[in-house]
This record gives sequence, structure tokens and C-alpha cells, in this order.
Amino acid sequence: MAETTQRMTGARAIIESLYKEDVEVIFGYPGGVLLPLYDALYDADLRHILVRHEQAAAHAAEGYARATGKVGVCLATSGPGATNLVTGIANAYMDSIPIVAFTGQVPRSMIGNDAFQEANITGITMPITKHNYLVQDAKDLPRIIKEAFHIASTGRPGPVLIDLPKDVTTEEIEYSYPENVSLRGYKPTYKGNIQQIKRATAMIAGSERPVIYAGGGVISSDASKELLEFAETIQAPVTTTLTGISGIPTDHPLYIGMPGMHGTKYANFA
Repeated sequence: MAETTQRMTGARAIIESLYKEDVEVIFGYPGGVLLPLYDALYDADLRHILVRHEQAAAHAAEGYARATGKVGVCLATSGPGATNLVTGIANAYMDSIPIVAFTGQVPRSMIGNDAFQEANITGITMPITKHNYLVQDAKDLPRIIKEAFHIASTGRPGPVLIDLPKDVTTEEIEYSYPENVSLRGYKPTYKGNIQQIKRATAMIAGSERPVIYAGGGVISSDASKELLEFAETIQAPVTTTLTGISGIPTDHPLYIGMPGMHGTKYANFA
């Protein structure tokens, strides 16, 4: 069920969709094919933070998401602007951080013709995004943005990329924003498999020197209390990844620090 329709450009539809997702801050850097979107941003009630390099936009969006718990949003132009986002997107994917990255793209009729500042950014980022979109029809923008924020923020969080051909942002559509998301192949669950939990419990109970290796998921799922209770119940030392630090108090007797090249010797021995 959708709201009453309004007529507007694709660029304006993007802004209205960001309002619907309660976006307040965008990190970005303008470029030629993004100018229609930046024209719409000029009058928008959104805070745009101008970075000095597109890579900073992706990393800033990631940091914003970590600090606020909201989905971070970044914006870059086509070609080199889009490819400059790749490191930040990869980092968000590795650390399960929810961001939505918008990239400009050459007009639809020029895609695949080696046009000026064209890059296949959906192909480039396929291995480092939960999902990505090349928008082929402006009327799909509201649905795609709704899906992108849903995918980025649910299940195991991560980055989603939306590639925007220039003529998609200038095309006029009847705008309405969907209220619900229905993705047949994406049904994340937050309930553990009881049989697997029972098997794990039996293996832990039968172990002689268990060690808990906790990651950033403890932080993002707000499970620090449960981790501490688990560790104290089985009296197992706890080591955490870099992103899992603070998942257990660092002065707790069971905490043995972080493993790895920059970690503690005893965590690595454990």
C-alpha cells in the first residue's frame, strides 16, 4: 500500500525517499552527472557534508553509522568518483556496517559505450556489497531506495550501492513511497537454530579449555551483557577482534585482549 502520488523529477524523488528513511546527513562530493541531484539537494532539508575526496565520504558514512546506529549515506559522481568509494564500501562490508552509497552514472543510452567517466561500478562492487542496483527506470527509485535501506540495516548489516544514470535523475515520475518491502530471496532471521545451539552447547560442555573469540557482532547486536554472562558461566577467557573491543569490559579478569599482529601474545597463544 503506497501513499498518494506526486509528480516530480527522479532527483527530487531521491530526496523525498531519504526523508522517508529519516536521513539527516549525507557525505558527498559533486560531479557532472550528479548536478541534477545536487540542485535538488540545494533546497533540501538535509545536511550535506562536503568531503575533499570521495573515499572520505564512504569512510565518514561508515563512521556515522557506527556512532549513531543509523544507516550512513554517501554520494559520489560517475567513473573515478564512484571507484574512489570502493575502499570504504569494502571496509563496511568486512565490518558489517550499514551504509547506502549513491553513485552517478552516465545516461542510460551511453552505458557500455566507454563514455566519458563511465565505470561499471555495480560490477566492481558486487563482491563487497550486500546488494547493488543500476537504476534503469526512474519510477523504480522509491522502491529501490526502500529496499536498499532495508537490506543495509537488517540481518547482518552491510553496504548497498545505488547507481544513478544522469537521465534517471532528470526524468519525471509519479512519486509514491512504498510502506513495506517484500524480497522473496531475502528473509533474515534473528532466531538461532535450536538444534545447532544444542550441538554447540554439548561441544562446549565437553571441552577442556574453551576460549571465546568475540567479534563486532556483539557490539552491533547489543549483546555485551549476554557475552559476559556466558563467559562467567563457563569460566572461559575472552579474546575479541578489533571491532569487538568493548564487547566485554577490558579490565575483566577473563578478558585476554585482542589476537593478531597488533594483539597480545597470550591471546594469540590461547
